[in-house]
Amino acid sequence: MKREKPKLCLVSSSGGHWEQLQKLQPLIDKYDGFFVTEKTQIPAKAEYMMIQTDLKDKLVIPKMLVNAFRAVKIWIREKPDFVITTGTIVAYPFYWLAVLFHKKFVFIETFGRADMPTTAGKMMEKHSDLFIVQWESQVKHYKKAIYGGCLY
Repeated sequence: MKREKPKLCLVSSSGGHWEQLQKLQPLIDKYDGFFVTEKTQIPAKAEYMMIQTDLKDKLVIPKMLVNAFRAVKIWIREKPDFVITTGTIVAYPFYWLAVLFHKKFVFIETFGRADMPTTAGKMMEKHSDLFIVQWESQVKHYKKAIYGGCLY
Protein backbone atom coordinates (compact mmCIF):
# COMPACT_ATOMS: atom_id res chain seq x y z
CA MET A 1 0.00 0.00 0.00
CA LYS A 2 1.41 3.36 -1.07
CA ARG A 3 1.44 6.32 1.31
CA GLU A 4 -0.44 9.48 0.50
CA LYS A 5 2.55 11.68 1.29
CA PRO A 6 6.23 10.80 0.92
CA LYS A 7 8.19 10.29 4.13
CA LEU A 8 11.32 12.41 4.53
CA CYS A 9 14.44 11.65 6.54
CA LEU A 10 16.39 14.85 7.21
CA VAL A 11 19.82 14.01 8.62
CA SER A 12 22.94 15.99 9.42
CA SER A 13 25.77 16.36 11.86
CA SER A 14 25.60 18.91 14.65
CA GLY A 15 26.64 22.55 14.44
CA GLY A 16 26.26 24.52 11.23
CA HIS A 17 25.04 21.56 9.20
CA TRP A 18 22.23 21.07 11.73
CA GLU A 19 21.38 24.79 11.78
CA GLN A 20 20.96 24.69 7.99
CA LEU A 21 18.94 21.47 7.97
CA GLN A 22 16.44 22.84 10.48
CA LYS A 23 15.50 25.50 7.91
CA LEU A 24 13.76 22.67 6.05
CA GLN A 25 11.14 22.25 8.80
CA PRO A 26 8.41 23.43 6.34
CA LEU A 27 9.03 20.21 4.36
CA ILE A 28 8.32 18.15 7.48
CA ASP A 29 5.21 20.24 8.09
CA LYS A 30 3.96 19.71 4.52
CA TYR A 31 4.91 16.05 4.20
CA ASP A 32 5.66 13.38 6.76
CA GLY A 33 9.14 13.08 8.12
CA PHE A 34 11.70 13.14 10.88
CA PHE A 35 15.05 14.64 11.84
CA VAL A 36 18.26 12.81 12.75
CA THR A 37 21.34 14.50 14.17
CA GLU A 38 24.16 13.95 16.63
CA LYS A 39 23.73 14.09 20.37
CA THR A 40 25.82 16.90 21.83
CA GLN A 41 25.76 19.07 24.94
CA ILE A 42 23.45 21.45 23.09
CA PRO A 43 19.95 19.92 22.98
CA ALA A 44 18.58 19.38 19.48
CA LYS A 45 14.97 18.98 18.50
CA ALA A 46 15.28 15.73 16.55
CA GLU A 47 13.42 12.45 16.76
CA TYR A 48 16.63 10.45 16.55
CA MET A 49 20.05 11.12 18.04
CA MET A 50 23.28 9.54 16.87
CA ILE A 51 26.75 9.42 18.44
CA GLN A 52 28.77 12.50 17.56
CA THR A 53 31.63 11.57 15.23
CA ASP A 54 34.76 13.33 14.09
CA LEU A 55 37.44 12.07 11.73
CA LYS A 56 40.12 13.10 14.24
CA ASP A 57 38.58 10.92 16.97
CA LYS A 58 40.49 7.66 17.63
CA LEU A 59 37.11 5.92 18.07
CA VAL A 60 35.62 7.16 14.80
CA ILE A 61 35.29 3.66 13.28
CA PRO A 62 33.48 2.06 16.25
CA LYS A 63 31.24 5.13 16.54
CA MET A 64 30.42 4.95 12.84
CA LEU A 65 29.54 1.27 13.19
CA VAL A 66 27.18 2.00 16.10
CA ASN A 67 25.60 4.81 14.08
CA ALA A 68 25.22 2.51 11.08
CA PHE A 69 23.38 -0.03 13.23
CA ARG A 70 21.15 2.73 14.61
CA ALA A 71 20.50 4.00 11.09
CA VAL A 72 19.31 0.55 9.99
CA LYS A 73 16.95 0.39 12.96
CA ILE A 74 15.59 3.85 12.14
CA TRP A 75 15.25 2.89 8.47
CA ILE A 76 13.26 -0.25 9.28
CA ARG A 77 10.99 1.67 11.65
CA GLU A 78 10.42 4.78 9.50
CA LYS A 79 10.78 3.51 5.90
CA PRO A 80 11.64 6.90 4.37
CA ASP A 81 11.10 7.70 0.69
CA PHE A 82 13.62 10.56 0.65
CA VAL A 83 16.86 11.26 2.49
CA ILE A 84 17.86 14.92 2.61
CA THR A 85 21.17 15.95 4.14
CA THR A 86 23.52 18.87 4.56
CA GLY A 87 26.25 16.39 5.61
CA THR A 88 28.44 14.91 7.04
CA ILE A 89 29.71 11.65 8.67
CA VAL A 90 26.43 10.88 10.44
CA ALA A 91 24.63 11.01 7.07
CA TYR A 92 26.69 8.27 5.39
CA PRO A 93 24.64 5.28 6.63
CA PHE A 94 21.43 6.96 5.46
CA TYR A 95 23.05 7.75 2.12
CA TRP A 96 23.99 4.11 1.59
CA LEU A 97 20.56 2.90 2.70
CA ALA A 98 18.93 5.28 0.20
CA VAL A 99 21.17 3.91 -2.56
CA LEU A 100 20.59 0.28 -1.52
CA PHE A 101 16.81 0.64 -1.37
CA HIS A 102 16.52 2.94 -4.41
CA LYS A 103 15.11 5.87 -2.47
CA LYS A 104 15.56 9.49 -3.46
CA PHE A 105 18.67 11.18 -2.08
CA VAL A 106 19.10 14.95 -1.87
CA PHE A 107 22.40 16.51 -0.85
CA ILE A 108 22.63 20.19 0.07
CA GLU A 109 26.23 21.35 0.13
CA THR A 110 27.10 23.30 3.24
CA PHE A 111 26.91 27.07 3.22
CA GLY A 112 30.30 27.13 4.94
CA ARG A 113 32.19 26.14 1.79
CA ALA A 114 31.96 28.79 -0.91
CA ASP A 115 35.14 28.11 -2.85
CA MET A 116 35.92 24.42 -2.58
CA PRO A 117 34.08 21.08 -2.57
CA THR A 118 33.64 19.01 0.56
CA THR A 119 34.65 15.37 0.91
CA ALA A 120 31.05 14.43 1.68
CA GLY A 121 29.81 16.32 -1.37
CA LYS A 122 32.32 14.65 -3.67
CA MET A 123 31.40 11.21 -2.34
CA MET A 124 27.62 11.59 -2.21
CA GLU A 125 27.15 13.44 -5.49
CA LYS A 126 27.43 10.25 -7.53
CA HIS A 127 24.17 8.73 -6.28
CA SER A 128 22.30 11.93 -5.49
CA ASP A 129 19.01 12.54 -7.25
CA LEU A 130 19.31 16.24 -6.51
CA PHE A 131 22.55 18.01 -5.58
CA ILE A 132 22.09 21.58 -4.41
CA VAL A 133 24.80 24.12 -3.68
CA GLN A 134 24.24 27.31 -1.71
CA TRP A 135 26.86 29.41 -3.49
CA GLU A 136 27.01 29.97 -7.25
CA SER A 137 30.79 29.55 -6.98
CA GLN A 138 30.30 25.92 -5.84
CA VAL A 139 28.63 24.81 -9.09
CA LYS A 140 31.96 24.49 -10.90
CA HIS A 141 33.18 21.86 -8.41
CA TYR A 142 30.45 19.31 -9.14
CA LYS A 143 28.95 17.71 -12.25
CA LYS A 144 25.38 17.47 -10.95
CA ALA A 145 25.21 20.66 -8.88
CA ILE A 146 22.45 23.19 -9.20
CA TYR A 147 22.49 26.51 -7.43
CA GLY A 148 19.58 26.74 -5.00
CA GLY A 149 20.49 29.78 -2.91
CA CYS A 150 21.18 29.74 0.79
CA LEU A 151 19.05 28.13 3.48
CA TYR A 152 19.62 30.99 5.92
